[in-house]
Amino acid sequence: MSVGIWTFALEGKKPAEIRDAALEVEDLGFDTLWFGEAYGREAFTQAAVLLAATSRLRVATGIAQIALREPAAAAGAERLLDQAYPGRFIHGLGGHRVGARPVTSIRDYLAALDKELAEPAPTRVIAALGPRMLEVARDHADGAHPYFVPVSHTAFARGVLGPGKFLAVEQAVTFDPALAREHVGLYVKLAPHHQANLRRLGFTDAEQAAVSPRLVDALVPVGEDAIAERVRAQFDAGADHVCLQVLTGNDDIPLAEWRTLKEVVSGMTG
Repeated sequence: MSVGIWTFALEGKKPAEIRDAALEVEDLGFDTLWFGEAYGREAFTQAAVLLAATSRLRVATGIAQIALREPAAAAGAERLLDQAYPGRFIHGLGGHRVGARPVTSIRDYLAALDKELAEPAPTRVIAALGPRMLEVARDHADGAHPYFVPVSHTAFARGVLGPGKFLAVEQAVTFDPALAREHVGLYVKLAPHHQANLRRLGFTDAEQAAVSPRLVDALVPVGEDAIAERVRAQFDAGADHVCLQVLTGNDDIPLAEWRTLKEVVSGMTG
């Protein structure tokens, strides 16, 4: 069991700032730094900067969008990062190619990655929510990286993946109840795949439309005690790794909040 940090806050920051942020995450004792690929900064290049700035920290793309690069380019990048920083790069990937169904798209992309590599690949996890995508994670990757999920999904995902696959769960947390509701409301409004996943887990369309307290509580714990309890619950449900995304309401790198989170989860890993 291990705990990491997940963040969008590195986007748009100067290289020196993201290096310092990675060093802070490493010095605090978190074992992995996850970042998204959504606003223009290329994932493998950013991973290289973060890996070069640190000595022990694992760096994970959460997720590298498969529509943005051909498999040959992705395979070459992951190969170099794995050779330069053995065991420290995790290739989280997801999305889908234009004109292809998501499950077929990611399965074919993984097959193409394997075809490009003559040596063992670095750790690969895919953004998987539904049963069919989790089966792809089980059969064609090292595991899954579910995003925006309650504990009940973690138990479901572990059941599909089985005991031998890596399950790295993103967990949004905050110290402000208003930010919790805002975060949940944004995703249920804009992301049909998240709506469908929550529906599978028993959250009705009415609950999602209203951003009900039950839904918010299931997705975003608020305050130190609730965060600690949720991380324990995610491990108990089958997560191998929980990466914490702290919601702050601004784009600043949340160094103070990361320090607080380290105190909250101290002693949980092992």
